[in-house]
Amino acid sequence: MPVLSDVKVRTLKPKEKPFKQADFDGLFVLVNPNVSKLWRFKYRWMGKEKLLSFGKYPDLSLRVRTH
Repeated sequence: MPVLSDVKVRTLKPKEKPFKQADFDGLFVLVNPNVSKLWRFKYRWMGKEKLLSFGKYPDLSLRVRTH
């Protein structure tokens, strides 16, 4: 079950060093000291760890869109 919400991500404060705030199954937000928040996904493919970048928050938000 997801643990991150739009409010939670929006209120994350930067620290001296970059840190990760995990959601579930490898999805996380990387919060950098310069205040940028980046969506990342860590997974394994053929035994090797891979990292996928989705974009910057709030350009890519958690908002669910309906038709």
